Amino acid sequence: MKTKTSTFPLRLPVSLKSAVEKLAAQDGVSMNQFVAMAVAEKVSVLNTVEFFAERKAKADRGAFRRVLDREGGEPPRPGDELP
Repeated sequence: MKTKTSTFPLRLPVSLKSAVEKLAAQDGVSMNQFVAMAVAEKVSVLNTVEFFAERKAKADRGAFRRVLDREGGEPPRPGDELP
């Protein structure tokens, strides 16, 4: 299966372009592939932040506290005790 691609003209400061060329060469990839992977990593990070923000908004702290405070279960393993 082939991934559809599109082109996007990109203007970089000369110093940044030089750094990208050097890093891409060290990784053995083209500048295009290096930049595409860098953008993919940034998108992934931002999506992860958004995911956890949504999860946090749905959190039920009361239910969480009830689970932590319930009776029974195993005692903490050595080194896992609360201070």
